[in-house]
Amino acid sequence: MTAEHQIQNDIRVALSSRGCTIFRANVGKVKMENGRWFDTGLPKGFPDLCGFRKSDGKMIFIEVKNERGRLRADQKQFAEFIEQYPVIYGVCRSVADAIKLIE
Repeated sequence: MTAEHQIQNDIRVALSSRGCTIFRANVGKVKMENGRWFDTGLPKGFPDLCGFRKSDGKMIFIEVKNERGRLRADQKQFAEFIEQYPVIYGVCRSVADAIKLIE
């Protein structure tokens, strides 16, 4: 089974060569040395990758899953929210899925 971070990296490289700028959205919490929690500030369910298509400036949001991965409830909620806007959103399990999404 392919690790999701490897699929993310492969997608970033492939889409970059196809006229897109794609960033990895690091999300989560970590406990700091002083005992306080640091939160990235992105909303729960925010996709793994985001960026834009240079040809028209259209925003891209990609949730990356491996062959067996499933969307969590907060990821489904984000998908429902973002799909009401004129952006590109999709769940991709491979580079081929991501290329299809942006074309």
